[in-house]
Amino acid sequence: MNAIDLVAPAGSLVALKAAIDKGANAVYLGLRNATNARNFGGLNFSDHDIRQGADYAHSRGRQILFAINTYPQARAVSEWRAAIDTAVQMGADAVILADPGLMAYARDRHPDLRLHLSVQGSATTLDAIELMREQFGIRRAVLPRVLTLTEIEKIIRQTTVEIEVFGFGSLCVMAEGRCLLSSYVTGDSPNNKGVCSPAHAVSWEEKDRTMYARLNGTLIDRYAPDEAAGYPTLCKGRFEVEGEIDYALEEPTSLNAVGLLPKLVNMGVSAIKIEGRQRSPSYVAQVVGTLRAALDAAQRDPERYSPRPDWQATLARHAEGAQVTQGAFERPWK
Repeated sequence: MNAIDLVAPAGSLVALKAAIDKGANAVYLGLRNATNARNFGGLNFSDHDIRQGADYAHSRGRQILFAINTYPQARAVSEWRAAIDTAVQMGADAVILADPGLMAYARDRHPDLRLHLSVQGSATTLDAIELMREQFGIRRAVLPRVLTLTEIEKIIRQTTVEIEVFGFGSLCVMAEGRCLLSSYVTGDSPNNKGVCSPAHAVSWEEKDRTMYARLNGTLIDRYAPDEAAGYPTLCKGRFEVEGEIDYALEEPTSLNAVGLLPKLVNMGVSAIKIEGRQRSPSYVAQVVGTLRAALDAAQRDPERYSPRPDWQATLARHAEGAQVTQGAFERPWK
């Protein structure tokens, strides 16, 4: 049984070092432009940061993965191709791509570059994964968070492509790579602008001890003084539906698969991914440290594995909306 990689997020050099120090096998990061799907102001890496981060990781036997996982528009393909070239120059161990045109460019221009299919590629079937392997030589596929464990296991049994799944982080009910929801309010799509709620469209207003969150002028939510305010996204906003104000699509919550690690180990998953490049270095350090301990325990003795209460408590503190779920991995209603 091969060891499972723990893949950690890094939105800054400090977060990258924290992830490596806490035991991540690989760190994924992005450039400071729309080529990656966490294109927030003040986030991501300059060329200088990348060089330092790559040296730090490689000197410790860890890997750097470049997320170039948005979709270029016809007038701006050169920026995305340049990002792939930069990744190679900076010593990337792999690039994470969603767009088939970029995969073709990477395959032809950099034939020795390892390609990973991004979750934004939205490959939910064996046929889709095999197509990407046959045409572009992808070595790993990150699966969208809409598949059950049974569906994931069937894919693993029938492909030579490594399969990576999410183990912790903010959960979205949408099929990644197919969501256009925010474009109806902001005019920007996460698929080509790299963020579903761009900072320029977000505004906060405090009035009568209530905090109002708006996206491009549209009221997304309002919070009482004792409520934790989340980042305003349409899918997790509260709206009036049939006379009641509530979460219309989904409540803010985080995926927590710590209790399912033995099943993931036994089915042959190649990597467990942590979401959160937009989160703090403290989040990265604590979540990576917890997942490292849990994954090591699950791989050591999956039959006797049991999640420790302190692991769950740590993850709960960092969960969006202070709620956790196993998401689509297990569907008890079926």
